[in-house]
Amino acid sequence: MTAQLPRRFHLQRDIDETGTSGTGLVVEGLQFTDGTVALRWLTALTSIAVYRSVADVEAIHGHGGKTRVVWIDEEAS
Repeated sequence: MTAQLPRRFHLQRDIDETGTSGTGLVVEGLQFTDGTVALRWLTALTSIAVYRSVADVEAIHGHGGKTRVVWIDEEAS
């Protein structure tokens, strides 16, 4: 039996609409096994935030596709 583990990802910002976080890799993220997501911003004023789901993160921080979730770990089968 293989234990399910959290999945890592990062947010890749292609266009910085607000001029706050810059472009490129701006967040380290972790999706827990229940779908909860933790983000650690890699900006000069860093912070950690928790969200209910990846869909919520995309809705809040995706800026219409200008910031993308890039998965590091494969989804458990």
